[in-house]
Amino acid sequence: MKGLGELERSIMDILWAESNALTAREVGRLIADRDLAPTTVMTVLDRLTRKGFLERTRDGRAWRYQPAESRDAYIAEIMLEALDLTGDRSAALTRFAQAVSGTEAEILRRALTELEDE
Repeated sequence: MKGLGELERSIMDILWAESNALTAREVGRLIADRDLAPTTVMTVLDRLTRKGFLERTRDGRAWRYQPAESRDAYIAEIMLEALDLTGDRSAALTRFAQAVSGTEAEILRRALTELEDE
């Protein structure tokens, strides 16, 4: 399963919340609850890039990082990978459907209807 460690998740949360690509220095400033060395932030950003979570572009001497996909896409991928772990996808989906709220069920109904209409 394509997972994130605690520090990786904190950095991804920062980048998902931003509308613009950020440098390592900018990310480091936004991690308020940690006293991290700049090299640690750069190492984690590089690792996330190699894992496919981030894309980076050159900006002078620095790199700017942005998520390769949205948080929603990442969560959906985790959910699909979890379904792959079960021996009975139908049973898992049924159990999931029974656990969601009425509002969430309606959202699922609309999404499925839209897919059928395509």
